[in-house]
Amino acid sequence: MRNQLLAYLFIIIAVPIAGELKFYPIDGDIRVSLGTPVFFFILLWLRKIHPIPAGIAAGSAVVLFRMFLYCIQTDTVQLVDGFFLNIPVFFYYSVYAALFYFFNFHTFYESPFFIGVMGVVVEVIASMVEITIRTFTSHMPISLSTFLLIGGIAIIRSFFVLGFFNILILRETMLAEGQQRQRNEEILLLVSNLYVEMVQLKKSAKNAEELTSTCYGLYRELKAAHNNKEAKAALKIAGQMHEIKKDHQRIYAGLSKLMVKENFNEFMKIADIVSIIISANKSYSELLEKSINYHVHISGNHQLYNTFILFSLVNNLVANSVEAIVKEGVIKLTVTKNGDTVEIIVSDNGSGISDKNKPFIFEPGFTTKFDDSGNPSNGIGLSHIKNVIETIGGKMVLVDTTGETTFGIKLPETCLTERG
Repeated sequence: MRNQLLAYLFIIIAVPIAGELKFYPIDGDIRVSLGTPVFFFILLWLRKIHPIPAGIAAGSAVVLFRMFLYCIQTDTVQLVDGFFLNIPVFFYYSVYAALFYFFNFHTFYESPFFIGVMGVVVEVIASMVEITIRTFTSHMPISLSTFLLIGGIAIIRSFFVLGFFNILILRETMLAEGQQRQRNEEILLLVSNLYVEMVQLKKSAKNAEELTSTCYGLYRELKAAHNNKEAKAALKIAGQMHEIKKDHQRIYAGLSKLMVKENFNEFMKIADIVSIIISANKSYSELLEKSINYHVHISGNHQLYNTFILFSLVNNLVANSVEAIVKEGVIKLTVTKNGDTVEIIVSDNGSGISDKNKPFIFEPGFTTKFDDSGNPSNGIGLSHIKNVIETIGGKMVLVDTTGETTFGIKLPETCLTERG
């Protein structure tokens, strides 16, 4: 309600002022002003206000404002003369708004040309109503040339407003698309990290199942050997491992449902996936106040790939490269297709990996990253990435290069294209 009152107040102020920015193309009472374009734009832009009250408010405000100016110009308080001189404009805005409402302009936003044409028709009809009323006060004749002039002016004003309106709509749409794109990137990052955790969870559940089977077999052997105390302990361990397995399975099922609920493309073009990865890490590098150039090269005939698998693996490698660069650097990302294998290479010219650390970089728990307090990094490590890659049938290696840290990934194409 408050917003609507502010909208009507804006109309009452803006339309009369814009109406005084005018000129007279021919001798007589026909005026060309910015009042109509401003009023037309307001009706198009502010969809929640009702056109008819807006027209009455605009017409009344224009009449009162021109009566005030008339009294100032004549140095006398001649309200009656000012009223009859300007009352036709009230009918102009009232008819204009009524026709806008009758033709229901808001339902034709997807057909801008039609809106422009109808805007011309509405303005011509409203102008003819105003001129007809003015004939009783100024005795101005209505000729064909007057009608054509009104039509020409209406065409110019209507499509001028429409063009400006569409520019704003386009800008609004681009902003909305940008916000949606950013949200999609955030969702993809979250879901992809969940995917990595789900792979680890599935592996843990499988290990728990194997341990349950082993402990139960040990229980039977101890039971057969009449080692009842040890057999009882083995059975207890088997039961606990079975509970752990069921807990893992429940969590895995919950995460799977959560991922399905997100409305995101499960399969995308490799170029689009890489573009999102680079965009996300540009934001990350800016957050860390680092200046990084990204070089991307994609070759080969690629199909649509599983977005979550590829993003989770490559994004974490690129993020590691961002963290490895001190202030300025270059990150290279290469994707090639060799037969049925997709090869991905990520390299950076950051601080590098020392020779003594190279044998341990894929060991679980190993990290060279510590915060200011000396606490080790708890992010997704290389061991987890390597484990996920090997789980889906791929390979990951540290490539020996000079002056760069380079990781190479080989993935079977089938693991990236399988659905369901």
